[in-house]
Amino acid sequence: MTQPGDTQGDTPDNVPDITVDTDNVPATTVDTDNVPATTVDTDNVPATAGDAPVVPAGRPVVFIHGLWLHASSWDPWVDLFREAGYTPTAPGWPGDSDTVEETRRDPSKVANKGIDDVVDHYAQIIEGLGAKPIVIGHSFGGLMVQRLLGQDLAAAGVAIDPAPIKGVLALPLSALKVASVALRKPANRREAVALTAEDFRYGFGNALTEQESNDLYERWNIPSPGKPLFEAALANLTPHSPAKVNTGNRKLYHKSPAVTDFRDFEDRGHSLTIDHGWREVADTVLDWLKQRGV
Repeated sequence: MTQPGDTQGDTPDNVPDITVDTDNVPATTVDTDNVPATTVDTDNVPATAGDAPVVPAGRPVVFIHGLWLHASSWDPWVDLFREAGYTPTAPGWPGDSDTVEETRRDPSKVANKGIDDVVDHYAQIIEGLGAKPIVIGHSFGGLMVQRLLGQDLAAAGVAIDPAPIKGVLALPLSALKVASVALRKPANRREAVALTAEDFRYGFGNALTEQESNDLYERWNIPSPGKPLFEAALANLTPHSPAKVNTGNRKLYHKSPAVTDFRDFEDRGHSLTIDHGWREVADTVLDWLKQRGV
């Protein structure tokens, strides 16, 4: 946990973490092999002492899924946050159908959708909410969260094991292998790409039993566009990459009441938002937001 002005080093191997960052300064995380990282960024919410902050009633929360998971994979989180007094929603990416089965039947609807398309899609949803929401994303959804924070469209953000933004060079082997499912064929940039159960186990369920990984695959896995993977892979070679996050206000740390917190989850994999241990992660995020009155 760091206070404003502290410096942040690389995330150690095999230590899942949550980063909490305040005062409108989008945080950047570096993922290593099997390091689920969660970033929480709040808009001008300084640390408080004394009486517990009061959470605004009905604060909107928008959950953003990543590649190869359907939006309904957030359903347990949506129920938990609703019980806590928030107004949560989990919209799918542009082209996603309402159910896993429908999306699998016609994957062409999600084809050729890139990072900008997804960010614009959620920006339009946020504009209709009437108030800045908390945005919570996993994997590529975590990258979208950081983009939305950089555009000042959210009051707070949580990026759980986010896809790398431009400038991140180190990538875990498991992420590279799963990404190669799309990247090995250039035409996949314009297509929808599906994972096998084996691919899913390697990239998502590598900290789970084979049975649990297969169950999650059958329940939540969907084809996803290959384009975001190509955009992320080429981000450091592309001047105006859509994987670039606005971090130009990072110098404000020294003058702001920003707070950066980390939460480590040992021995957890990329499936940490949907597997048997999801509640621990969700409760950690929820508790921090309540402590900050967000």
